Amino acid sequence: MSRVATTKGTLLRLGFQRTDEALADLALLGVASEPLVALLARTADPDQALTGLVRLADAAGDERATMLAELADDEGTAMRLLCVLGASEALADHLARHPEHWRELTDPTLGSTRPPAYVVRAGLLAAVGADPDSDLPTATLPDAEAVDALRVEYRRVLLRLAARDLAHDLGVDDAAAELSDLAAGTLDAALAVARQRVGEDAGCARLAVVAMGKCGGHELNYVSDVDVIFVHEPAVAADGGRTSDARALRTATRLASHLIRICSEHTGEGTIWPVDAALRPEGKAGPLTRTLASHRGYYERWAKAWEFQALLKARPVAGDLELGGEFIATVEPMVWSVAERDGFVADVQAMRRRVLDHIPAKEADRQLKLGWGGLRDVEFAVQLLQLVHGLADDRIRASTTLSALAQLTEHGYVGREDGEALHDAYAFLRTLEHRIQLVQLRRTHVVPDDTAALRRLGRSIGFVREPEATLASAWEHHRREVRRLNEKLFYRPLLTAVARVHSGEVRLSSEAAGARLAALGYADPQAALRNLEALTSGVSRTATLQRALLPAMLSWFAEGADPDAGLFGFRRLSEALGRTPWYLRTLRDEGEVAERLAHLLSTSRYVTGLLEREPQGVRMLGGDLSPLSAEAMIEEMRSTAARQDDVDKAVRAARAVRRRELFRVAAGDVLDLTDVADVGAALSRITDATLETTLEVVGRDLCRQRGFDEPPTAMAVVAMGRYGGFELSYGSDADVLFVHQPVEGADPHRATQYATAVANEVRNQLALPGADPALTVDADLRPEGKQGALVRTLDSYAAYYAKWSKVWEAQALLRADAVVGDPALRTAFEQLIDPLRYPRGGLSDDDVLEVRRIKARVDKERMPRGADPQLHLKLGRGGLADIEWTVQLLQMRFAGEVPALRTPRTLTALEAAREAGLVTDDDAAVLTEAWRAVSRVRNAVTLARGKAAEQLPRDTRERAAVAAILGYPGGRTDEMVNDHLRVTRLARGVVDRVFW
Repeated sequence: MSRVATTKGTLLRLGFQRTDEALADLALLGVASEPLVALLARTADPDQALTGLVRLADAAGDERATMLAELADDEGTAMRLLCVLGASEALADHLARHPEHWRELTDPTLGSTRPPAYVVRAGLLAAVGADPDSDLPTATLPDAEAVDALRVEYRRVLLRLAARDLAHDLGVDDAAAELSDLAAGTLDAALAVARQRVGEDAGCARLAVVAMGKCGGHELNYVSDVDVIFVHEPAVAADGGRTSDARALRTATRLASHLIRICSEHTGEGTIWPVDAALRPEGKAGPLTRTLASHRGYYERWAKAWEFQALLKARPVAGDLELGGEFIATVEPMVWSVAERDGFVADVQAMRRRVLDHIPAKEADRQLKLGWGGLRDVEFAVQLLQLVHGLADDRIRASTTLSALAQLTEHGYVGREDGEALHDAYAFLRTLEHRIQLVQLRRTHVVPDDTAALRRLGRSIGFVREPEATLASAWEHHRREVRRLNEKLFYRPLLTAVARVHSGEVRLSSEAAGARLAALGYADPQAALRNLEALTSGVSRTATLQRALLPAMLSWFAEGADPDAGLFGFRRLSEALGRTPWYLRTLRDEGEVAERLAHLLSTSRYVTGLLEREPQGVRMLGGDLSPLSAEAMIEEMRSTAARQDDVDKAVRAARAVRRRELFRVAAGDVLDLTDVADVGAALSRITDATLETTLEVVGRDLCRQRGFDEPPTAMAVVAMGRYGGFELSYGSDADVLFVHQPVEGADPHRATQYATAVANEVRNQLALPGADPALTVDADLRPEGKQGALVRTLDSYAAYYAKWSKVWEAQALLRADAVVGDPALRTAFEQLIDPLRYPRGGLSDDDVLEVRRIKARVDKERMPRGADPQLHLKLGRGGLADIEWTVQLLQMRFAGEVPALRTPRTLTALEAAREAGLVTDDDAAVLTEAWRAVSRVRNAVTLARGKAAEQLPRDTRERAAVAAILGYPGGRTDEMVNDHLRVTRLARGVVDRVFW
């Protein structure tokens, strides 16, 4: 055998990696290999191509020399063969099993003047022994032989297609169309084998196979599930007799089941691809096949929006094509009117989110189909635009993505440059997907991460120099383009629809723009258009920046629970800040700030209200939203108040700091950056600082007015209720007790007058309406309630509690926390009440019964009329009152002996009870989960509605906003309610055991 005059250096320059093995393989091929070396260098993997050629030559046996000689003389055939061997290990294996198939590549065409789809179908039917011209083609080969023959013929056709794809730069849309035709023919041939299995009964039913998904859209991958829907009707005999419905159903189901197995089963010749009928009515739970009438009834009454979106690509491909055509004619009017159905937007968005939720975390960055800037983004965008505008315009109804994109561009729904850029990105991504799947002929959409695979992949696309780096750069570029254009496709035309000056971009009519806004979730499209016009009209720098920002902002608004509120809030904010130099620049340059702002405006009325009063809060969205410490807030409030020249301005300055900090906490809460326990603590600290500063400011002013050099009495404010427990919610009042202690030598009467005046003025100043949210300071828990003195001395409290105190007052004092005012007085007050609220020896049996009696009365009498006991957050079964009363009863019974129970905080006390063995670990976990969950819901209700409420809202948008704040994607309200009912039901079970 002659030695090949090729060196390692030459091979390395030509792209070989394993030069020693390559030299050995070339030597085995002899002189015939010399003309092939340069061709091998043009393949995706020269080493793999050479190894595959050696295997093929060995398998050719007596034809080896002839084959090698012909390849050496025929550059076209050699190039096609080597490209396949270098790109696809699976097809190299097929050639090793069927070496005669290399001759299929001598002619790159199908060798027929008849339509290629017909030729492919006829070849596949003939391979199983069926007559392609028969009305009911039926296989005649023995079953196992027919199934293998189908696989061999499928691979033979696939080999020819892959060769033209790799060697002749076949367009990705053409390759996908041919793959779809091949799949259609394969389904017909599989149905012919199924008829043979069913036997004489096969003629009892007309069965149509309707392709869905990529096969239906004429854009199939090399390897993909082939989605189908089966439609059948009873057959009519020559004499006019009609098969019974039951027999027809039974026969059609058997035919469909066999077809699925024939394509999906593994044999000695491998498998083809799975046939998936899960897109049928009712999915896997529904019958495998239905009659036309049954399909019509389902789609008219029960189908969801995503099912009609799937039907965009429905196409009859096998079996009774006439019946399949009737199915398409039946569902087509429903498909194009789906955008007018209630819930269309929510359904479509939910489907998209479900897709994203199923991406494995480890694959997210390498997902070509479902990931960021992937194929599904393009397909989803094109389909949604078709559904929105296709009812009024039947020129944009193509089922193939690239064809539909071309129609949308041609007829003015997508800008020409954008359409071309998106076409290029999608074609690149599909080509990349094809090359990945060709390697092993496996269904995958994940870009490999090993160097050798990336090198082969890059070379297969034509990146010969630095293939890995070039591929990574091109992929990243096209992903960014897809994301950028996804925003522009939907939202940029909306801006030109309201523009008074034609910009040269695609310009939608007002009606088309309104339809698009409605489909994107805007409940009042005309109002949205007016807001857009107000934001973008004119030629000012502000309007120019708004036009640049709004495509992304509109997209983020649409993802929120209330897009209309988001857009209107943005307009209000922009009118307040639009001429402020930093505002639009910050939104333009800091994407996180803009996205956070859009989410807040379209989700939370409470935060929107704060932003309208505190527009400077936008700046905070780019920084840390963790709550400030109480010390930092008090220092800032004191400093700002001290710079004011009268008490009113000083308190307003402190309240302005409070307003800003409320925004910080609320924004962090909505953005899921702050835990619910930290929210309660932060709101309590804000109230501490506000009361501390206001108490000092008012005290100094009254001293001045009344001629005191120093205050005649020390004062303290005792936090009570949820405020005392560090568990405030956004809508909570500040429940307090006022206590004072006259200084030595002071007139007790004047001291009391002064203390009462201070308390009243503190309450009045903080309740005044204005730009800042009012703080209601509620002192109704004081001795004797509203009838009692607003402020008492320490001795007066001691006398009252010693003589008149009831068990419910002791229970209320469990959450007393002296947090504001004179430190010594605060300590003295807590020392006074500790024996009362933490009685040594615990409660008597009579007191325990009294606590339970009061709780039963509260449950019965305080539940609002018409409220749902299962959904009331405070008084409902397993709600906050149930949990807190249970913990408080344990505190009153056992805190005298268990010091860790002496805390105003519910969760801290519950953990102490668990550690002391007063509740089981499981019961403590249930109560903790329920308290946290219900507290989160309560906060979310206020954040969503802008005002407090103790029950889940009935309004669908408000309920969706609550769900979104709680982290349910797409505002899944049913899931939220079910979770709430679950945790409260479990909590109620614990309350029944522990409290009652």
